[in-house]
Amino acid sequence: MVEADDAATRAAIAALTLPPHLEEVPVPAIGPRTKPKALAVALAAARGSFVAIYDAEDLPEPDQLRRALEAFRAGGRNVACVQARLAIDNGDDSWIAASFAAEYAAQFDVLLPMLSALGLPILLGGTSNHFRRRVLDEVGGWDPFNVTEDADLGIRLARAGWQTRVIASTTFEEAPVTPRAWLGQRTRWLKGWAQTLLVHLRQPRALMADLGTGPALALLLLAAGPFAAALVHPFCVALLLADLLRGVIGLPRDSFAEVLTSALTFTTLFAGYAGTAAIIYVGLRRRSRVPGLKVVLGIPLYWLLLSAAAWRALFELLRRPHHWQKTEHGVARHRVAQAAALRRSGSMGVAKRPAAGPAHAAAAKA
Repeated sequence: MVEADDAATRAAIAALTLPPHLEEVPVPAIGPRTKPKALAVALAAARGSFVAIYDAEDLPEPDQLRRALEAFRAGGRNVACVQARLAIDNGDDSWIAASFAAEYAAQFDVLLPMLSALGLPILLGGTSNHFRRRVLDEVGGWDPFNVTEDADLGIRLARAGWQTRVIASTTFEEAPVTPRAWLGQRTRWLKGWAQTLLVHLRQPRALMADLGTGPALALLLLAAGPFAAALVHPFCVALLLADLLRGVIGLPRDSFAEVLTSALTFTTLFAGYAGTAAIIYVGLRRRSRVPGLKVVLGIPLYWLLLSAAAWRALFELLRRPHHWQKTEHGVARHRVAQAAALRRSGSMGVAKRPAAGPAHAAAAKA
């Protein structure tokens, strides 16, 4: 998928010889310029019983489609979606990329497999989703105005009674290598989570009835909890620093309000930091890696960046709710080296992959 008026990307595609199983599908430059709108265009052309979604920069393991199909067969007719695990392959490029890789390991190698095993709702990753085509049509496909259409679709599938399974097949992705690029991408993600929560909480009783009380509460904890924590985190840090400057940490407080405030501050910070360190350690160990010291010690700074993204997301939600900020890809050191090697061999006609925009996604037909 590529926007019809994206001349740079279309020229890059024209310079390549696409294999027979790939084709360029232009997305009309009307309506919201988002990935879900592009996916709706692609879905109209999909001919198979199953649909797989990949971002342009993805490197899935070669047998992933077969393993997804096996998961559908083993799970039965109630399984509507199979989510592969995502992993970052350029974590050595920078501190922000390493922290992103650790976060992905916690998300896709610990949290999502646990939710899948418990049969709880899953906020899908934006790629390596495999769907039953008829179920996509039944639930209305993707919301073209939601900038994290994957999270919204995961909830809608669960509300309609369908199940999602996570398989032990990996798709390798490229993380942003600069804080500025990371901040733009994360702002969009958090804005989309806020959109999703606002949509599904318009009728909270209906949400509880559709999911059941336990799954609905688990969903709210996992979706709203991190967002709320990111918003209040700077204030907790400010209170901690104020107590340090006043030299009152550990001393009796004068009022119940001060006791409660201090307790919430310390719990949010230290339990949050410790919990984050523990889950990324488990996730990275499952990938036969251990978190570096810079990642562990950088958790407070990473959380502050998350807070900046969360507050930016709130302002964007008010000012430009459907704006899709593009994330540049093809800048990881090893991918740049691979592209250079391909150019030297004459196998590639473009020096650098363009920025990945909303329509730069592939709908594979199984």
